[in-house]
Amino acid sequence: MAPHREEVVSRRRTLIVGWTAALLAIALFANLGLWQSRRAVEKQAMLDAAAAVMADRTPRPLSLAGDATRARDYDWAVGTGTFDARAALLLDNQQRNGRAGVRVYRIIVPVQGAPMLVDLGWLPLAGDRKLPKVPNIDGAIELRGLLVPPPSTGLALGPALAKQGDVWLMTRVDQAAIAGETGLSVPLAPRVLRLDPALRIGYERDLELLPNTLPPDQHRGYAVQWFALAAAVLATALLLTFRKRRRP
Repeated sequence: MAPHREEVVSRRRTLIVGWTAALLAIALFANLGLWQSRRAVEKQAMLDAAAAVMADRTPRPLSLAGDATRARDYDWAVGTGTFDARAALLLDNQQRNGRAGVRVYRIIVPVQGAPMLVDLGWLPLAGDRKLPKVPNIDGAIELRGLLVPPPSTGLALGPALAKQGDVWLMTRVDQAAIAGETGLSVPLAPRVLRLDPALRIGYERDLELLPNTLPPDQHRGYAVQWFALAAAVLATALLLTFRKRRRP
């Protein structure tokens, strides 16, 4: 009887350890699937909101970029301003059509409203990563485009920007850090102006909102994969629990 009792105790211990590990794995995979699902919903809502604004294109003033209550919203804005004389800001690690490059930003001071960042478009980087020269844009100029939240910063590791030659190289768009490092006396507006591609200033650009991140469909695909892994772990645990033990 003793060997049988030991076998029962050993099997029970194995089941407890196995199910504990299985439930932890299921919880992890399910939470990852839920996170991917939420990101898909958030990004789809963002794309839908921006598409509605671009379809309508009712002009709003550039000063609306400084409205903190609309920091996550989208507006089609039109207005006149003067580009600040400070050096251009280049956002690193920006892909376009499979090529590595930088996204060019400059500070503009509208006739009305807070200074703001303007996205002038994308420039390629050569293999030696020599940063491009970005000439100043002089005089008052009329601009139009889509007011958007700045690109997601992801994990904010290290300084947001550093001076390299005649330009600032950024690892992320952080308005507070930009204002502090460049010596602005007032805060930058919380939104960025993505220029209408039809304007004849700037560089290669479009109004694509997710150029360097996953679209909603890919988030949905990853969510399905995580949920499938959770289901597979559950099925495996059930199979191992209820399979018939072989008798010698």
